[in-house]
Amino acid sequence: MRPLPTLVVVALVAGAVVAATRWPRINVVETGRTPEYPELREREFAAPEASVGRAAKAAVAALPGWTLVGAGQGPGGTSVQALATNPAPLKSEMTITIRRQGGKTMVRVRARSTFGPWDFGQGARHIAAFLAELDRQMASPAAKTR
Repeated sequence: MRPLPTLVVVALVAGAVVAATRWPRINVVETGRTPEYPELREREFAAPEASVGRAAKAAVAALPGWTLVGAGQGPGGTSVQALATNPAPLKSEMTITIRRQGGKTMVRVRARSTFGPWDFGQGARHIAAFLAELDRQMASPAAKTR
């Protein structure tokens, strides 16, 4: 077996240093509850809970590498579960909670890495991608007729 070229070893060490310093060492991220990502906030919509739930499922279906695992109604509102696998192997179990509160519908998103104790920022990227797609779904004319 040939030893690794010096350039490859240097690149691997540099990549490890960047990973160790760039992202927080966490594997669960939740909107409004993870201080490391203050930009990830719950969404509020005037639409009814059922309409937002349909838009959330449509957002999951529209995202590449995402699979709808299940959805249901409970005392805490609507829950949508998905698996985000883009990019592999950094998979995240996504839980989207939709509940009516006062005169608005609130959406909270939680990402839990299945890769290990450190998600390299992928959970936050998955949440940001979902929220952007949810906003697009809610702004579409179809959202008003659902």
